[in-house]
Amino acid sequence: MTTKPSSVQNSEFFSAELHENIVTIRFKGHFLYSTTDLTSRDKLLDYLDRISKNDAVKVIIIISSPEKTGSEELLDFYRRILNSKLGINAVHRMFNVVDQFILKLVDLDKIIVHANRGENILLFLNISLSCDYRIVSNTTVFQNPYPEFGLIPKGGGGYFLPRLLGRKKAFEMLLSGADLTAAEALSLGLVDEIAAPEKIEDAAINAARRFALKPSESLFGIKRLLKYSIKDLREYLEMENRVLLRIVQSPDLKSDFWKKISEVTAPV
Repeated sequence: MTTKPSSVQNSEFFSAELHENIVTIRFKGHFLYSTTDLTSRDKLLDYLDRISKNDAVKVIIIISSPEKTGSEELLDFYRRILNSKLGINAVHRMFNVVDQFILKLVDLDKIIVHANRGENILLFLNISLSCDYRIVSNTTVFQNPYPEFGLIPKGGGGYFLPRLLGRKKAFEMLLSGADLTAAEALSLGLVDEIAAPEKIEDAAINAARRFALKPSESLFGIKRLLKYSIKDLREYLEMENRVLLRIVQSPDLKSDFWKKISEVTAPV
C-alpha cells in the first residue's frame, strides 16, 4: 500500500512534504519579496540543513511558485525598495539569500529536480541551473530585462551558462534582452524535459522516482564529481555581487539605474 505524503514544513514562503525517500518543496508567493524577510530565509535554509542530514532522502523536488510575473516582478521588487525603509538593504538581503540557496543546492548530497512554469526572469533560470534535472511547462518563458537597466542577472548565470553553452553563446544570451521559450531552452540543453502546465508536477515526481531507484553511492558520487568546483562558484557569486552592487548601490538611491527604474515604474 502506498503511504500518503507527510507534511513536514509549512510557512508563508514555502511548504514541504516527505513521501518515502522524496521531499517536495513548493514555493509560495513572490520569491524576490520573500528574500527580504530574514525569518523566511532562516526557515528555508534550516529546513535544507535538516534534509541534508537525513540519509533516507535521495531526491528533492523543487516546484517554483506559480505567481511569478516575469519582468514585472523584477520591476515591482525595485519599486518596493524605492518606497520602503529597507532601501538598498533589501537588495543585499536578496543577493545573500540567492547565494546561500544556490550553494546549498549544489552542495547537497541529494538529487535536485526543479520544476518551473510561467513567465520567469533569468534569475529563476540561473537558480534552476544549480539543480540536477530541470523540467519546465511548454508555456514557460524566460525573460531578460536586465540589459535595459544596465544590470546583469543575479544567480550565477555567468558561471553556469558558459559551461553549458560555451562563452560566445552565453555572452550573446546575457546581452540580448530577448525572451527564451521552453522549446529554445530545451534545444540548448538548459532544461531536460517539457510538460504541459497541468502535468508538470507529475513529470517532476516521475523523474524523482527514476533517480530514487538508483544506488545512493552512484547518484551522489556522480553529482559530487560533476560539481567539484563549488569553491569557484562561491567566488563567482561574491564577484557577481560586487559587480551588481556597483550598479545599484547609492546612499540616496539617485544613480542612473534608480532613475531608470523610477521612470519605468512611475504610476500612469
